[in-house]
Order: sequence, then C-alpha cells, then structure tokens
Amino acid sequence: MGFRNMRRGAAALLTTSALAAGAPAPAWAQEAVTGGEEAEVDARGHVGTREIVVTGRSLETEENALPVQVLAGDELAHRREGGLGETLAGLPGVHLDNFGGGASRPVIRGQTVPRIEVLSDGANLFDVASVSPDHAITTDPLLLDAIEIQRGPAATRYGGNATNGAINLIDSKVPKVVPVGGLTGATEVRYGTGDEEKTVVGRVTAGIGQFALHAEGARRAADDYDVPDSYGSDKLRDSFAESTSYAFGASWITAKGYVGAAYSRIESEYGLPGHSHLNGVCHTHGLDLHCGAHGSWEDPFGSPDDHTAYIKLRSDRVDVRADYDDLLPGFSHTRARLSYTDYTHDEIDGDLLFSRYTNEVWDGRFELTHEPVLGFTGVLGVQYTDGRFGGINVNDRHKPFPDGAYGFDGSPDYLTDNFGIFLSERRSFGSVDVEAAVRKDWRTVDVTVPPYRITLDAELQDLFAEWYGPDWRQILEREDVDAFRARNPAVKHDPFSASLAANWNIGRGYGLALSLGHTERAPSVRELYARGNNLATNSYELGLAVGNPVLGEKGLSAEDILETTDAINLTFRKAGGPFEFEVGLFYQEVDDYVFARLIETETETGVPHDFLIYTAADARFAGIDGQLSYQLTPQSRVTVFGDYVDAKLKRDDDNLPRIPPGRLGARYDLAAGPLSGDVEYYRTFEQDKVASYETPTAGYDMLNATLSYRIDLGGARAVELYARGSNLLNELAFVHTSFVKEQSPLRGRNVVIGMRHAF
Repeated sequence: MGFRNMRRGAAALLTTSALAAGAPAPAWAQEAVTGGEEAEVDARGHVGTREIVVTGRSLETEENALPVQVLAGDELAHRREGGLGETLAGLPGVHLDNFGGGASRPVIRGQTVPRIEVLSDGANLFDVASVSPDHAITTDPLLLDAIEIQRGPAATRYGGNATNGAINLIDSKVPKVVPVGGLTGATEVRYGTGDEEKTVVGRVTAGIGQFALHAEGARRAADDYDVPDSYGSDKLRDSFAESTSYAFGASWITAKGYVGAAYSRIESEYGLPGHSHLNGVCHTHGLDLHCGAHGSWEDPFGSPDDHTAYIKLRSDRVDVRADYDDLLPGFSHTRARLSYTDYTHDEIDGDLLFSRYTNEVWDGRFELTHEPVLGFTGVLGVQYTDGRFGGINVNDRHKPFPDGAYGFDGSPDYLTDNFGIFLSERRSFGSVDVEAAVRKDWRTVDVTVPPYRITLDAELQDLFAEWYGPDWRQILEREDVDAFRARNPAVKHDPFSASLAANWNIGRGYGLALSLGHTERAPSVRELYARGNNLATNSYELGLAVGNPVLGEKGLSAEDILETTDAINLTFRKAGGPFEFEVGLFYQEVDDYVFARLIETETETGVPHDFLIYTAADARFAGIDGQLSYQLTPQSRVTVFGDYVDAKLKRDDDNLPRIPPGRLGARYDLAAGPLSGDVEYYRTFEQDKVASYETPTAGYDMLNATLSYRIDLGGARAVELYARGSNLLNELAFVHTSFVKEQSPLRGRNVVIGMRHAF
C-alpha cells in the first residue's frame, strides 16, 4: 500500500506533499509413453531402466542432435521428494536451491530459474518460483511419469529463459493412448521416518472406444524434518510441508494422434525456516539502508518475531494438448499446447497475511513439423503469452488503509505480453546429425496503477482545497500517478536466440556432440521492478527499472540490459557394452549478466539485512559433468559421477554468488530377479570461491541406498515394496546454492518405505 497519513499536522503535510512520490511504499511410468514416442518400454509399458537414462531421443516426437537426460521408471519413483529440486538433486550437473521442506529449485550448471525453463509436457509452467527462492515450483513429482532435461537447439525453442536448459515434466493427465484392456491404474503409499511423511497416490485411465478418461491425485503431509543434533536442534523448525494435487483429463484418440484437455489443481502449505519480520521496517535514504522506525517509516508488523511464517499456495490450470499426424499438406505433424493458469499464494506470519502473490497467464503454442525439404526436417512454431502478475514489494497487506491519509490503496499488477516465433531444422549427413534452432521474441512489461484513495477528514480537505483549489483531489491523484509511472516505466525487449549442434556417431556406441549457442534473456519482473524488502532472504532489493542509481551513473536504462550468453558445449559418450560413459564440457561468456550486487549490510534489528541493487556485468561460466559406468556382472553395475562449475565476474574483483561446489561420487546397482537395490556415496566439496557478501560453505559426505522387491501378479499387475535411505551418515550439510543456507540445512537421516501397485 502506498499512502500518506495526514495526522501529523500541516507542516508535515506540506513537506510530504513536496517530497513523497506516493509509490506503493506418479506411481508407475507406463502412461508416460505413447505410441508415437521413442522411449524404450518393456512388455508391460514400463520405462525399461532403473538408471538415469542418457539418450539421443527425447520423450517428445522430435529427435535431438544432443543427448537428453531422462529420469523415469523406478529411479524416478525412488528419488521423488516433495519438490522438484530435491527430486533432481544428485544427477550429474544438477544441484538444488532449497528452502526447508516446501520449496526447492534445481540448479543446472550453476544457474537456476529464471535461467532454466520448466515445462509441463512441452508447455511453459507458470508460477512465481523465479521471483524468490521460498516460492515452490508448482509440480507434484509424485504424479510425474518422467523428467527430461533438454539442452542445445531443443531448449532454444523455449526462448532465453532456457539459457541453461529446459526441464520437461512428463505426465499423463491428458491421455495419449487408449489403455490396453480398457483400464489401467496405479496406487502408492509411503512413509518417511525423518519427517513423519505420509503419502498416498492414486491414478486411473479408462478407455471407451476412441476416448480415454484419466483421474489422478496425491496427498502428502510431512512434519518438520530431522537435522543432526550438531545444528543445535534435532528438528528444523518450520520445515513442515503438506500438499494436495489432483487432475482430471480426457482425450479423443485416433491412429494419427489425439486431442485432449485436463484440469489440475495443486494446493500446498509449507513453512519458511528462519523467517523474521523484524526487517520489515527497513527502508532506504538514497544509497543508505536504514532499519529503524522514524517519521512515516514504521514496523508494519508491530508484534513479536516468534510466530511461524508459512506459505499457503493454490494453482489451478487448464491444459489443452494435441498431437496429430498429416493434418495439413506438406506437414507431417501438428502440435498444440494451450494453457490457462490461475496461481495465488499467501505469505502469512502467525495470523497476519503480509503478502499475496498472483499470476494469471494465458498461453498458446503451435508447432508444425514439415515434410523433408532438401533432406531437412524441422519444426516451425509460434507462441503467445498474456500474463498478469502481482505481489512483489508488499509486506503490509494486513494493514488497512488508515484514516486521514491519501495515496495508493493496493499494489500494482505487472502485465506481460510476449509473442515469439521459432524454427528448428535437422538433417543427417552420413554419421553426423546436425540440428539448428532460432527463436525471436517481442516482450513488453507494463505496470498498472493501483487504485487511489483519500480518507482525509473535513478539516484537512478544506486545507487542501485552500492550497490546490476546488480540483485538489484530481491534482493530488495526477501528481502521484505521474510519479508512480515515472518510477515504474513500461519496458520492452526483443531477445533473439540461436543454436547449432552436431552429433557424430563414431561407431561401436561412441558419439561426439558439439553445440554452439547464442541466447538473449530479458530481465525478469523482479529484476526489473523490485523495490522493497524480501523478508524470506533478509534483503532490500532495487530493480533495474525503478530509478536504479547504478544504471543511472552509466547513462543506461532497463531496456538497455539484455543478458546475452554465448556458449559452447562438448559431449563425449559411449553407449552399449559393459563400459558406458557420458562426459560434458561447457564454457559460457555472458554479457550483461543480471545479478543483485551488495551495497551494504544493516544489522540494526539484530537480523542482518542486505541492501542489493540489480545490475549487469560481464561473467563467464565453465565446467564439466558426467558419469562413467561399468557392468561388472549381468546383475550389477558400478557408476562414477561428478560435476564442477567455475564462475567469475570478468571485470570485477568478485565471484558470483551461490555457485555450487564440485562433487564426486559413486553408485553400485544390483538387480537379481525381483530384488534390486543400489548404494550411492558422493562428496560435495567445500566452496571457498564466494561473493563479497557470502561466507565459505563446508563440504559434506552423502550416503544413500535403495532396496526394492517386485512381485509380478501377471499381465500388467505388479506390486513393489521399497525402502530408500538418504543421508544415512546423518551429516550436517549446508547447501551453498541456497539463499538461506544457514537457516535451511539439508535433511538429516531419513528412510522412506513404500508400496507401489500397478494394474
């Protein structure tokens, strides 16, 4: 709320009028694979592997010149946690940015959202996870059939936010095939010892002629999770999380494809470990951060700082999906993805609603795969997105508009209008597969003016009429609206991205892939318009477009900042035979890398508060990740894996913040008839290459193990009993990639036991 209280007298009123701007101070994976898709399946339709599959073919209908990581089948079922980051953490090149038990974001090759695009079966997933690390990615891993990580030209089709890849979440809520026998389904129950997790999952797909109907749901509830006693407590306070997810879908299916739709809802409630509202009073005087109350600046809470803070989230989504062959002359395949997302979450401290985030988005994406032309096949597509986002810079939603005041009553919405076109082409030249992709976007972000309100008493109204004349109301509103628009200008960007990849199939299972990429990313809404406290990360942030003094000194505006990445990736792999491997090297030169630069740290309240100003500087990233495995016997395999990222600001004597440290590990897999299991150990090393406002993070050892027993009941029916232990050494582990690493250590020792049933 941006208002000015007039109870302080006429002198204060005159000063305020002259100076203030009035700103708003799945259970099984069988349904993932359709008749036209390429993942290998066994006779019952299960993805035929327990490992992380690295394959040159994605779960979509298009091949890719570069390999795609796919997590599916038993491995996905055993690794699943409440958040996407926790589920994917441990894959080569993938770390996590965690925030208790409710929110975790994947970090790929040193970067997370908004430099990773998260997709739902090829359509953008719209939430507010890129705005703050305490915001969950709105997916339920319990209901996913597979997760694929795309890079190179495959990711370029999704625009500049896929700089470090696109994570495609494969689900079955829109059926793609009529189930054999007319009915398939699955159930799962699980219990976790470290947080008393209780989970129930169910799904069913029924076929009626050419129609398929699908229903699924999951319920998960977990208390505060265990941490080692050396943390000072055996539980991490406010790390609880619970969620409910369900979806209903239907499709019309023919031999040439399908058209279907689904409605899904996710509801969750989770705590924010270490949250403090003491710094809600922090504000700036120029480039000085001040965390003491005075004048019109006061603590918006005015209550003890010992309440539980939590997020209550709801996301409703409607998806329309279609894949159809030979629909138009000259085109072999037509693909459509339409979605409507209505997202809201409340941030609550005790019984006070202090912030509410919303995101309402309409999105449409159409793709046409053309017939071969001069040996090339490719996809031409368009995408249009219309979004309305709100919630940043507000920590006083619980406070009513006061009497004796005038100003904005509410917070602005940020309207995004984006149109993009893209083209990808591929061709084989003997043993070399070549793929290229380009995408051009036109994006505008505009800011709405909040409603204006005046609650002055009669005496003050007369005084204003004397000063400004009979049109004093219109004059005050016009002045404040003009000032608001000057501080929140519309911003336009037209990013362009292109990539070229070649995959040489050397023979005998060996392959060499080279990818060159040029990616342009427009700054996110928070990077543009942040102007206030983020209590989750204990920081006051100032965006690029709101009178940024760092840009002002350089004579730049927010529209001059377009993050540009030129990258080279080299992948060497071998598939087949007892010895297999895949190793990737990457190097990125980034111009105008957008990040939050530390100006100062204020400790007046007793809780350190960072003053961060978004700016842009040149940076570079380099690293290696991969895995090597050897089949010891027909039943057992040993795998060694690891990753390392080095990042640096090129012209500044500083490092980039929250860069993951190196990691090296090994895993032993055993499959003996119905019994299978694995033991995994890895070492995450110390991170001492830190940004100026960071502290080094100690390394830690992680030991995980899985044991499962499958009972085949005949046909498509089976039961699996499993147990997975994580952090069996009960190490106190802090994650350097986390914004709140000291507040949110990783889970202590935890064992999940479960039963899955498929029919």
